[in-house]
Amino acid sequence: MRQLIARRLLQVIPMLFFISIICFGLIKLAPGDPVLSFVTPNMHLEDIERMRHSLGLDQPAYVQYVLWLKKSLTGDLGYSLINHQPVLDQILDRLPATAGLMGASIILAVLIAIPLGLLAAANRNRWIDKLINLMSYIGISVPLFWLGILLIYLFAIYLHWLPSTGMRTIGTDSVLDVLKHGILPCFVLAFSFLSVYVRYIRSSTITQLKEEYVQIQYAFGSGKRLVLFRHVLKHVLLPIITLLGMSAADLVAGAIVTETVFSWPGIGSLGMTAVKGMDYPVIMGITLFSALFLILGNLLADILYSIADPRIKSTR
Repeated sequence: MRQLIARRLLQVIPMLFFISIICFGLIKLAPGDPVLSFVTPNMHLEDIERMRHSLGLDQPAYVQYVLWLKKSLTGDLGYSLINHQPVLDQILDRLPATAGLMGASIILAVLIAIPLGLLAAANRNRWIDKLINLMSYIGISVPLFWLGILLIYLFAIYLHWLPSTGMRTIGTDSVLDVLKHGILPCFVLAFSFLSVYVRYIRSSTITQLKEEYVQIQYAFGSGKRLVLFRHVLKHVLLPIITLLGMSAADLVAGAIVTETVFSWPGIGSLGMTAVKGMDYPVIMGITLFSALFLILGNLLADILYSIADPRIKSTR
């Protein structure tokens, strides 16, 4: 286990280096000039060039990347071109909001997907199985932003049950208020994974129900519910762990869309603002944090997988 963790952590540095080069290259190839967003009608061409020089944007791209990399190695991700605040401070300020949204969404998706997947598999080809399958296909097909807008209209505008945007009401600092603001974005982000999880759990459970150990339990008089939750569920947990690791990339992408729709003050909405303003120091910082999250998420999945099935330790 220690060797696995050490080996994977050593892979983080070259992967982050490679990702930073790709991201920086794509930013430079993208159309647009970040300086133009600061230009006013009264500014002269000399003022614009002076601003470009002060930001280091008049230097070749490879020089800009080397300067950025040197600062990054010391923990300095630079300053935002839009609000001139340190990039690292902005990311750390918004990280708890994004982490809370992601964590709550994954937990909600798993807690709902396990009973639905088991229920569908136990009632294979019956009406309840077909209903769950239909809901799964709808969930996979529905775009996140469309679902978010639909729920905002229904629960915030029409019924007035829940707030539509933000993380808290201005002037209020209660936990209940934060929970009310988080219900809709949490459900929307969880819904995109819930449908996929249900399909995998159903398929895995059907496979396990054909195994010999299940037939033996039925022969000894064990009920269907007992067999499902005591004997089958522990074998179904393995693909769930794999899914959690594979969902890391989709989780980041889904969080960006969800935070934008609900104006959730997390890293995703910060990234969208940075992309619109060509704020490349913030884009680079968020890219590095997202890549680090993906790598650590997959490492955590591998560790959990090894704990759930000790036979895997010897093969890695």
